[in-house]
Amino acid sequence: MKIAISCKGDRGLDDEVSEVFARAPYFAIVDVEDGEVRSVRVFKNPVSDYSHGVGPIIVERLANEGVELVITSEVGVGASALLKDHNIRYRVVEAGKTVREAIDEMLKERA
Repeated sequence: MKIAISCKGDRGLDDEVSEVFARAPYFAIVDVEDGEVRSVRVFKNPVSDYSHGVGPIIVERLANEGVELVITSEVGVGASALLKDHNIRYRVVEAGKTVREAIDEMLKERA
């Protein structure tokens, strides 16, 4: 499963989940297979400082990455509809948790 986590920086699993989704400074793309993290890649959000239209752009980018699940601390109505339209599920967690904690929590719930 490919998971995108909105995060504050570029430290991968050790970074913190961002308070926002589409305007998050970075996204960690985590590949999980058989309950184990197989790879982590981080990219800087190229549209985080746009004045409007951020949601559709970032959701399209995540869909093109093959993301199946988004983990973030907040998803607005528009973004949630866009994620649903792209068959991407989302899970809300507390901002400030590490990416690793958010992934571990999700994996425990699925077990």
